[in-house]
Amino acid sequence: MKWNKKYNYPKSSRSILNGSRHYNVSNQILPSVTSILSLTRSDSEKASLAAWAERVGKSESLRIKNTAAARGTEMHQKIEDFLLSRDNLNLFEEDEGDEKNKAKKMADLIIDEGLKPSLSEINGVECVCYYSGSNGFSGTSDLIGVFEGVESVIDFKQKNSIMKESYESLQTYFTQCGAYSLAHNKTYGSNITQGVILLATTDLVFQIFRVKGEKLIEYQNKFLERVEKYYSIVR
Repeated sequence: MKWNKKYNYPKSSRSILNGSRHYNVSNQILPSVTSILSLTRSDSEKASLAAWAERVGKSESLRIKNTAAARGTEMHQKIEDFLLSRDNLNLFEEDEGDEKNKAKKMADLIIDEGLKPSLSEINGVECVCYYSGSNGFSGTSDLIGVFEGVESVIDFKQKNSIMKESYESLQTYFTQCGAYSLAHNKTYGSNITQGVILLATTDLVFQIFRVKGEKLIEYQNKFLERVEKYYSIVR
């Protein structure tokens, strides 16, 4: 894989406004993609999350969320280090019970099974994607590059168990890909036609999910509907 820095990504800063994450980018304050998706969840998704929290208990659900968030941060950092050629093999303790070591193994799985065989070009890592205007939004894509010969927006995910095509969370991931690809194409004049999800489970199962062409456009439009709903709620 090679680097091709053909897009000029701006710097951004984050802030919390009215309980939602916003980005300050190019002299605009825009709500984040994740905040928009969170505030506009479907009733079924809200009910499913509430049922899970009730089933495992409030304290346990909070512990699981915090552990997953920390593990996800570590995993993303390891993948980013690899892509930026600053990989440090001694970054994590070699302890099977250590969450950082688990995150390292999950990152290695995504690198070995997802990135090394299929990623031919890197355009940017942690790329700011924003959509200007009165109903604007912004976010940070894990990776923009050429995946299996197609210009793509690529996100890294981690999960406690395998992902199934029928899961609503996968539809959310695809909608997120729609948001980033739409913003990137509009702002940078790119031609991203594919969204790729590279996922590792805690028991080290690798999964890849793709959405492309007309299907990706469908998810771009689905996200725009969520944007309209978001602004109707907050205004």
